[in-house]
Amino acid sequence: MELDYQLAFELAPIGLVLSRHRSIVDCNQRVCEMFGTTRERLVGQSFQVLYPSADEYERTGARIAPILNKSGHYADDRIMKRVDGRLKGETFWCHVTGRALNRDDPHEAGIWTFEDLSSRRPVKAELTAREREVASHLMDGLTSKEIGRVLEISHRTVEIYRARLMRKYKASTTADLVHKLMAG
Repeated sequence: MELDYQLAFELAPIGLVLSRHRSIVDCNQRVCEMFGTTRERLVGQSFQVLYPSADEYERTGARIAPILNKSGHYADDRIMKRVDGRLKGETFWCHVTGRALNRDDPHEAGIWTFEDLSSRRPVKAELTAREREVASHLMDGLTSKEIGRVLEISHRTVEIYRARLMRKYKASTTADLVHKLMAG
């Protein structure tokens, strides 16, 4: 029995994107459903259309490049933005994984997966871009010093953002905050 790889790509239960230089070359139906748009609207577009802000798009690209250079793959949970449809502009937690086809130029070409986590982790509080980054790293179990190194900011600045998150989520400890972030 011959496999139809194009059909497998199109009907995969997880969002799939082929990219070149951080632009969408092709995507499957699941990505279109997740972001509330059509393939025609996404193909040829920069990934920036999927981010809550241009700043987050730029910082994420800068953060993942050295990791892709080193290991060839990357994964994280981040907040993304619906493009069109009845939920246009809505932010949601998304698990993103990617593989660079050329480690020496990680943004040259890649394969990316997107998994909508909104049913398990709704976005309940309005967060700034930096708060979203700090929250993502806290959920990965990083300390303030480790987050500071990754984001290239002072660990004391990270602690300020963590305190803001704790107020917004009415958390009494960092463990409580992480639990509430995971729950939404």
